[in-house]
Amino acid sequence: QVQLVESGGGLVQAGGSLRLSCAASGRTFSRSAMGWFRQAPGKERAVVAAINWNSRYTYTADSVKGRFTISRDNAKNTVSLQMNGLKPDDTAVYYCAGRDPGQVAATVRDYDYWGQGTQVTVSS
Repeated sequence: QVQLVESGGGLVQAGGSLRLSCAASGRTFSRSAMGWFRQAPGKERAVVAAINWNSRYTYTADSVKGRFTISRDNAKNTVSLQMNGLKPDDTAVYYCAGRDPGQVAATVRDYDYWGQGTQVTVSS
């Protein structure tokens, strides 16, 4: 099992940038696919981006394509989400999630373990 802790959320003005990080503990991280999801008030949790175990394949939601980039460092047991050009619609709680086996997946039910989330608020 892998435990996940997100960091890097906060308040930013529209057009700004944030970098979210997810620190993983557990011996299976390097073989796990990882994803970032977000959930705004009154909305369902939805995928933002995902990456397979060796970074060869990634998925990015259309709503953030060209603005957000997912990456991972298996040596440091971290996965990151670089968010540029932030918009008020990006305001949400962002969650890191992992799944085994390590193929990319884009739905909530495909993921086995979750972090507690970090709040991102974008002001207009």
